[in-house]
Amino acid sequence: MSKRVAGPEIERLIQLLAKLPGLGPRSARRAALHLVKKRESLMQPLTAAMGEALEKIVICSVCGNVDTSDPCTICTDPRRDGGVIVVVEDVSDLWALERAGAINAKYHVLGGTLSPLDGVGPQDLNIESLVNRVREGGVREVILAVNATVDGQTTAHYVTDLLAGTGVAVTRLAHGVPVGGELDYLDEGTISAAIRSRTSF
Repeated sequence: MSKRVAGPEIERLIQLLAKLPGLGPRSARRAALHLVKKRESLMQPLTAAMGEALEKIVICSVCGNVDTSDPCTICTDPRRDGGVIVVVEDVSDLWALERAGAINAKYHVLGGTLSPLDGVGPQDLNIESLVNRVREGGVREVILAVNATVDGQTTAHYVTDLLAGTGVAVTRLAHGVPVGGELDYLDEGTISAAIRSRTSF
């Protein structure tokens, strides 16, 4: 049985930090110790920033992004192509696409994927508002940028069926060999997807 080496306040801080993705108990202890050592220069500004975020961050009522305004910065940006909507599972996926800077479109965050085993159905996701956005008009293409998992593909097929008959092109991200990837290190599923999605050279 491990002995407590700090007061309950510090132990609580460690427990909360350990709940963050990518931080286990050891990493949480190191992070907590670093915060305690840098109280004035790091812990106080971090506490203030978290309090401000708690007060001001909202979910965009249009696309599901997180921001400090509703509609969010992306939805209100006139330079974006409103005729293309990129559908993602989570806000982290939206941020990843934005970091890549590969497309200047608008987004729609589903908030997860369909997963009957976990009890997640269409009513639990932000799907109905996507269909409503498309039916309002002005959308030429919906890009399904969901993960290449069973649940992701199930969700993609479900959304595709819902959008059938709207006259909007429904596309998905290409699957296959990653840039810089070597065939010898890829799994069979990735290689098969790459063969099926081959393009002219």
